[in-house]
Amino acid sequence: MQSTQGRSDADELAEIATQAMIERGLKPEFPPAVLRQVDRTPGPAHESDADIRDLRHLLWTSIDNDDSRDLDQLTVAEPLPDGNVRILVAIADVDALVSLDTPVDEYARFNTTSVYTPARIFPMLPERFSTDLSSLNPGVDRQALIVAFTVDADGILSDEEVFRAHVHSHAKLAYHGVGAWLEGAGEIPLAMAAAPGVAEQIQIQDRVAQNLRERRHDEGALEL
Repeated sequence: MQSTQGRSDADELAEIATQAMIERGLKPEFPPAVLRQVDRTPGPAHESDADIRDLRHLLWTSIDNDDSRDLDQLTVAEPLPDGNVRILVAIADVDALVSLDTPVDEYARFNTTSVYTPARIFPMLPERFSTDLSSLNPGVDRQALIVAFTVDADGILSDEEVFRAHVHSHAKLAYHGVGAWLEGAGEIPLAMAAAPGVAEQIQIQDRVAQNLRERRHDEGALEL
């Protein structure tokens, strides 16, 4: 729809959103220094520090919205001989790509988050960083921060650990497709069927999630 001044409603709403960012003390645009840093960044982080583990052999997967492009989390479950399950969560290691006090770091610290409005999205990180160089996309090696813990049949956590590792995602899955399949109301997602072992992985993770959910309920967690 066009307004009487020849500008679209979408343009006017985007302008209102931009003004709202400014009024709240946030930066709506990336400054030139940030864009120059993005252009100078040659590729994804891949440090060779001896403390960084190689976990690319594990069946990592992401579960996001259908249209998500900034994939910042992967998960994998490892059944243990005693019946417990080791859960590993990989989080995109942006810190390895963006050094302290560089223009991108300063911009991200200033805004602290991406801002989503119906008219426009104001990302905290430049698109090349969030959807490519640090994104945990399927089929590529990436560096990540790992949060690991063991869960028993009663949903009790132990052996928590945080470390860095190289990971490799085997499938990009979507919430609604995975949910429907787990509930028996939908076919197995194509990306899951194409990656051997991933279906079993998701079933293990779902069982652990059910144990954790039951534990929270037994301890009086509120559902608001």
